[in-house]
Amino acid sequence: MGSGNTFGKVFRISTWGESHGGGVGVTLDGCPPRLKLTREEIQKDLDRRRPGQSRITTPRNEADAVEILSGLTPDDITIGTPIAMLVRNKDQRSQDYLENDMKVAYRPSHADATYDAKYGVRAIAGGGRSSARETIGRVAAGAVARKILQKYNNIEVLAYVSKVQDIEAENVDVDNFTMEDVDANIVRCPDEASAEKMLERIDEIRKAGNSIGGVVTCVARNVPAGLGSPVFDKLEADLAKALMSIPAAKGFESGDGFAGTLLTGKDHNDEFYIDPETGATRTKTNRSGGIQGGISNGENIVVSVAFKPTSTIGQKQATVTRDGQEVELRGKGRHDPCVLPRAVPMVEAMVALTLVDALMLQEAQCNLFPNEEELDKQPNPMGTTVKREGGPKFSPIGSVGAEEPNTVSQRVDEE
Repeated sequence: MGSGNTFGKVFRISTWGESHGGGVGVTLDGCPPRLKLTREEIQKDLDRRRPGQSRITTPRNEADAVEILSGLTPDDITIGTPIAMLVRNKDQRSQDYLENDMKVAYRPSHADATYDAKYGVRAIAGGGRSSARETIGRVAAGAVARKILQKYNNIEVLAYVSKVQDIEAENVDVDNFTMEDVDANIVRCPDEASAEKMLERIDEIRKAGNSIGGVVTCVARNVPAGLGSPVFDKLEADLAKALMSIPAAKGFESGDGFAGTLLTGKDHNDEFYIDPETGATRTKTNRSGGIQGGISNGENIVVSVAFKPTSTIGQKQATVTRDGQEVELRGKGRHDPCVLPRAVPMVEAMVALTLVDALMLQEAQCNLFPNEEELDKQPNPMGTTVKREGGPKFSPIGSVGAEEPNTVSQRVDEE
């Protein structure tokens, strides 16, 4: 349990394999039975992650064709047992690492040195488990999670590149952008004007033999209220762990994140109101990013992940060898000048996996027995996808015949 290759509590994955080994894959346990699941659905997400997509990704040429080894009937129905999926490595070039100084010198800011310090041995070729190739298993399992979320409540998880260095996407409607909008350009930014500027910057850096970082933002729509648990299993805490486990991730924000520190409580608070059509409790703004008190509130979940520049670059850098000699190293081989476009499906996968796990935990603990209280004694339904039976209990403020809102005083005694 302490080896770091497993994620999730009920919907649980274990990934395995190295970048230059025979292949990489995942074992997914806890998938519900009787779910129609095809290889093509999984391959669609893997194709968005695979290398060699464009000039701003690594030129390593891998088809990343998935093989489903277990957990399905011959007619593609899940049977409730572990689903094992394998992608074979086809285009690894280990000599790029083994026939030069990279076999003994540590790449600055790469996992080379820390893996060696931890294990006393490391997979030199391709970075082993620290390579982004490990994320194939996550994305394959994430495709299964995506299918479950869609079937349960039409939940959709979509990510996009929101920032490259200091160039920020300015015109993205988080409520309505689509995967087609994201994939319309090789940067994976649905704001075309910003995407062109981002691409110019990435090309400039790539031609100089350098690398560049930025931010990926992810939105989960139609998530029901109630997911996540106090105190240590808050939904945003689980999302932070999931997303910070992706290679090159260096920062996490939920909702307004660090920008929220510039506001006062009055400005930052998401005031509640009653939806005049559904009667559900909603928030006027979404600075909380769909999570309050560590529990989803039924609004869009919005999180962002900062990714550092790729550590392997084609310029000389000072480093040391395994035996302690100071040397200069210029990275060789194939690598991404910017990880962001390929990180998009990785972020989506980890968010989807986290949400399915939280959903199953919620069903197991809180929905095992139905709430049989009278409707008026139950909390008002909350979020974008629910309705109050009979509509709003009271006339919404501002409607014909509505009373003026009462001011309610509340005495608070908190630590």
